[in-house]
Amino acid sequence: MKKLVLAAAMTAAASTAYAGSMADPVIEAPVVVEETAGSSAGILIPLLVLAAVAAVAMD
Repeated sequence: MKKLVLAAAMTAAASTAYAGSMADPVIEAPVVVEETAGSSAGILIPLLVLAAVAAVAMD
């Protein structure tokens, strides 16, 4: 009977010891959001042209 219990204990220990390890955790890549700088050049040039035309018209 002792041999049967010992064999069962060894089988249980061996089956859990070699069951394998946990898989590596899945880590998601960070999301990178690029911010664009605000530019006033789109409105600045037309305003300068308008100011130059107004200055010429006032003379």
